[in-house]
Amino acid sequence: MIRSRLLPLLLVLLPVLAQAKNNQPYNHAQWNPDIAAFEAADRANPPPQGAALFIGSSSIHAWKTVATDFPEVRTINRGFGGSELDDSTFFADRIVAPYHPRAIVLYAGDNDLQDGDSPAHVRDDFAAFVQKVRSLDPNVPIAFIAIKPSMARKVLLPQIRETNKLVRAYAATQKGVTYLDVFTPMLGSDGQPKPDWFVADGLHMNRSGYVLWTGIVRPWLDKAMQ
Repeated sequence: MIRSRLLPLLLVLLPVLAQAKNNQPYNHAQWNPDIAAFEAADRANPPPQGAALFIGSSSIHAWKTVATDFPEVRTINRGFGGSELDDSTFFADRIVAPYHPRAIVLYAGDNDLQDGDSPAHVRDDFAAFVQKVRSLDPNVPIAFIAIKPSMARKVLLPQIRETNKLVRAYAATQKGVTYLDVFTPMLGSDGQPKPDWFVADGLHMNRSGYVLWTGIVRPWLDKAMQ
C-alpha cells in the first residue's frame, strides 16, 4: 500500500528534481586547467596571428589532423573535450582574442543537449558566442558545424534536429555567420546515425568522420581566408 502511494509522488518529483539540477549554476572554472595549458603552450610556442581558429568541444579537441587536413591555411586548435558552447564564450578573451583569427570554426552544443539544455538555449548560446566574438573583431567570419548525429546519443536526435534548424535560421540572419551541415551526410538511408563515422564509443569520430568534415569545411574556409 505504501509503495502504491509513493510511486505517483515519485513520478511527480522526478521531473522537478531534474529541473532543479539543470538550474544549478554552471561551473566554467572546471576548464581553467585546460585554458591555462593553452596559454602555457602559447608562451612556449607563440601561434600565428590571422590563422583559422578551430574551437569547441571534444570533436574539435580530437581533430588532431586539422593542420594537415587544411595545409593551405594556418590553423590553431583550441578544442577542450567535454565543454559546452558557452564555455567557449566565457573563455573567449583568453582563447580567441589573443590570436586575432581570420576565421573561426566552432563545434559545440552536443554536450549541452546531453546535459539538458533546450534547442533554443543552445541557439541563444551560439548567438552569445557570435556577439562576444563580434565585440573582439566585428568582421571575422564564423562557421557553426552542425551538431552531429552520433550513435551514442540517438535518443537526442529530435533535439539535435531542432537545434540545428534554429542555429541555421539564426545564422541566415547574420552577416559573416555560416551553418555547415555535417548532420545530413552523417545519416544513413534510414535517417539514423551511421556507425561508419565513429570509434568504438559511438560518440567520437574516426578518421572517416573527419575526412567527411574536412570536405564540408574546406570550401567555406578557403573563401573565408581569402
